[in-house]
Formats: sequence, C-alpha cells, structure tokens
Amino acid sequence: MFLATIDLLVIFFMSCLTFALFAFDKHQAHFQFSRIPEALLLIPAFLGGAFGGLCGMLFFRHKTKKTLFMVCIPLFVFLQLGGIVLLRTILYSLLPIH
Repeated sequence: MFLATIDLLVIFFMSCLTFALFAFDKHQAHFQFSRIPEALLLIPAFLGGAFGGLCGMLFFRHKTKKTLFMVCIPLFVFLQLGGIVLLRTILYSLLPIH
C-alpha cells in the first residue's frame, strides 16, 4: 500500500515547491529584483508540481499573460492526473488483494 502513495507524495511535495517558486518569483518581480528563469519554473511543474504551478499562477496572478505558461501548466496538470490514474490502475491490477 505504501508504494501506491508514493506518487501522491511526489505530487504534493513538488507542488509545494513549485508554488513557492511562483511566490518567490512574483515577489522578485514586484520589487524589481533578479528573477527566476522561466525554465526553472516549468521544470518542477513538469516533474510533478503542475498543480502547485497552476495554483501559484492563479493565486499570485503571475505568468498568466505568458502563452507558454497558460498552455504548458494546464497540460502538465492533465498529464499528471492521467499518469496517476494509469499508475494506480496498473498497481491495483497487480496487487493480489482485490
């Protein structure tokens, strides 16, 4: 059962990290300090933090005018949700207890 929750733990921690990165970048933008490169915002979103990235975009109103973010972040969310469903379907079909 522990293996079945690893995917959710990865999603949770990567989402928290991505949300924090969006918050920090918005703070830096507001005070005109050096910014986080866009690739550094997209990579953790792709690696499991898309939900945190989407929440960061909406909550902080950050990167919402950038087409790259408006396309990639929701796409990553759907891909990660599909991956979780597929992974859990495969895992539960392999478990001896039904």
